[in-house]
Amino acid sequence: MATGLLFSGQGAQTVGMGRSLYDNSATARALYDEANAVLGWDLKSLCFDGPEAALTETKVCQPALYVQGYVLFRILEERGLLGGLKAACGLSLGELTALAAAGVYDFATGLRLVAERGRLMQLACDATKGGMAAVIGGEPDAVQAFCEEFGIEMANLNCPGQIVISGDHAKVLEAVEASKGRFKLCKPLNVAGAYHSRLMAPARDAFAAFIKDVDFAAPKIAVYTNVTGGRISDPTMIKEALVAQVVSTVRFEDNLRNMAAENGIDRFYECGPGKVLAGFAKRIDKALIVTPMSEFTEIPA
Repeated sequence: MATGLLFSGQGAQTVGMGRSLYDNSATARALYDEANAVLGWDLKSLCFDGPEAALTETKVCQPALYVQGYVLFRILEERGLLGGLKAACGLSLGELTALAAAGVYDFATGLRLVAERGRLMQLACDATKGGMAAVIGGEPDAVQAFCEEFGIEMANLNCPGQIVISGDHAKVLEAVEASKGRFKLCKPLNVAGAYHSRLMAPARDAFAAFIKDVDFAAPKIAVYTNVTGGRISDPTMIKEALVAQVVSTVRFEDNLRNMAAENGIDRFYECGPGKVLAGFAKRIDKALIVTPMSEFTEIPA
């Protein structure tokens, strides 16, 4: 059976995430303890006990989701469930977890990249007043034209009928008000900034400098980039895509369609909390079989 992995993105985090993994798996304990040592602060306690406000911060939730996603991948591997692993992708931050699972870099290197990405994006959020909104019931071309009217951008093409827009907070609110009668629904999102928009350019530029000298290997399985929605294999191009992704539209629908079609995937495992990607998959193609998992009891035996 051909298998694909999907890794969660920012917003899926929840207090208590990973605790049952740590309590029941020696591999999970080793990785969470290593993460604390690499980061130099107590990620483990923030994941397990919160508070929610701290876990929600970009600089915290990105490493939290990376570690949990990677731990789930390793447990699946230990249980012999990934013998037919063909491909991986992730939603925004989840793309970095997918690259770790594909062997582009090791766990610790990926964690350092994620921690710096989260820190830089937090700084960009703090330096600007950005916002995002979900557009329900719009076609990409229509939403793109709509965004151009207000000087904002499409941040996420998640699944048919669900697109996220991003930009200056006031402009996003203007767009929400003007959306009535044009789309089924357009509602502001409770987020800290304008992710995947030009307001993240300072984070992109600083991340480019940070990532420049990090060694990347060719992936051992097919990996897909949010920037184009297509497969990517050259280490230099992977690095460039990760930098561009900070300000680019996340094309998750294309990622999933291309992964399934090009690799003949029969089943997907979603590694991370919230079951968000399984929900997108149902909207993209009802034939796709996605098993979401976050806690120890949800991992297939």
